[in-house]
Amino acid sequence: MDEFDLVVIGGGAAGEKGAVQAAYFGKSVALIEKEPVHGGAMVNTGTLPSKTLRETALYLSGFRQRGLHGVDLALSRQASVDDFLYRLEAVVTEERTRIAQNLERHKVRVFHGTAHFVDPNTIAIDGTGRQIRAKHVLIATGSSPHRPPQFPFDHRCVYDSDEIVRVHDIPRSMVVVGGGVIGCEYACLFAALDVKVTIVEPRNTILGFLDDDVVEALKKRMLALDITFRMPAQVWGCEAVQNGVRLSLDSGDTLAADCVLVCAGRQGNTGALKLENAGLEVNKRGQLQVDPVTFRTKAPHIAAVGDVIGNPALASTSMEQARVAVVHFFDLKYKTQVSPVFPYGIYTIPEVSMAGETERDLLAKGVDYVAGRAEFAHNARGLMVGDEGFLKLLFKRSDMSLVGVHCVGENATELVHIGLVALMSHAKADLFINTCFNYPTISEAYKYATYDALGRRESRNETKG
Repeated sequence: MDEFDLVVIGGGAAGEKGAVQAAYFGKSVALIEKEPVHGGAMVNTGTLPSKTLRETALYLSGFRQRGLHGVDLALSRQASVDDFLYRLEAVVTEERTRIAQNLERHKVRVFHGTAHFVDPNTIAIDGTGRQIRAKHVLIATGSSPHRPPQFPFDHRCVYDSDEIVRVHDIPRSMVVVGGGVIGCEYACLFAALDVKVTIVEPRNTILGFLDDDVVEALKKRMLALDITFRMPAQVWGCEAVQNGVRLSLDSGDTLAADCVLVCAGRQGNTGALKLENAGLEVNKRGQLQVDPVTFRTKAPHIAAVGDVIGNPALASTSMEQARVAVVHFFDLKYKTQVSPVFPYGIYTIPEVSMAGETERDLLAKGVDYVAGRAEFAHNARGLMVGDEGFLKLLFKRSDMSLVGVHCVGENATELVHIGLVALMSHAKADLFINTCFNYPTISEAYKYATYDALGRRESRNETKG
């Protein structure tokens, strides 16, 4: 029986980075992936496919150019599914190849098959008759869409968030159940293709963890895309009818559409692991509980990272968790904790991103703060590209240290990183005031949002005086 210093279960974002981290430091590593291809949800059904489809939708629809140059550059013909999926297939294939080459270059031994624990240190690979021994185990099996029982997922017009990346055809109308990140991203994507989209959300707002001003601005832009909101509302039943679906809401209303996309959260992929043989158990969402610093489970030689441990369940944080878990396993002289501040990137139309505290957080903590805002419509580069978003910065009033960054607009997920680095550096307002930004750039908004915050602070001080 082969024995390895580390066995990684799952070949997605976290699994790849954890395996390569250990191999880089000379450890013997095996990676077990149940699918015949690498990449997990990040590459095959989630992060990369959805963002690639977004870019494709923006291109095919001429969305970014509408009205900008005084001519209609919208697509003059109906885009086909082949048009829609062409770039997706190219990106996914390339990324699968990159991962395979990375694992091979670091001499990570790869096994394909479903893994389960025989005992705390022995793992069987189903269908191969093989068992391997592990000194340490990293569980990085990811998650799958939660499937509420009222939806007939065997029907071709009922999709979960993994299936929608292989949509059968571009519908004329769609109901999206769930106003979270995934639901809002896909709602915008299809609305840009002139699909009539309705979002059904049980809470009073979409994306409730975001800054209120950002949510308000995004919702306004989504309404401009002709997206309809039913909030708060819940789906009690879903009936597959000829050429579509009919949904029954708790209000007694019904909604008819060509298809429905169900975004009802995700479930940890732990059902096949036979975790009881390793002395482990999961919660009702199939997630493992771990130490927040080392990511070890209650079995010290077993760690878990990524979606399988729950929030924040981002590809970016999952990779970092895996690297840190491996460092703690082998006491490597490398980073020992995941960054205390990380960005959220939401690929709606327009993009939304944030790092640090929201106004709601600061009010709850009793922190006296001042906010500054810069509108992209008042920015030279923003005018050129027709960006109607904004950047909002939050500072502690006492010393003007930066505590929160919030932006909405095209490339918001890139722009936020300037603020993220400033947060990591415990920077104050003078960082942005003293920095010379390229002109014309959207990045210059950091200077003007800071000017705005300083002006508001001074105004309040004068009022108090």
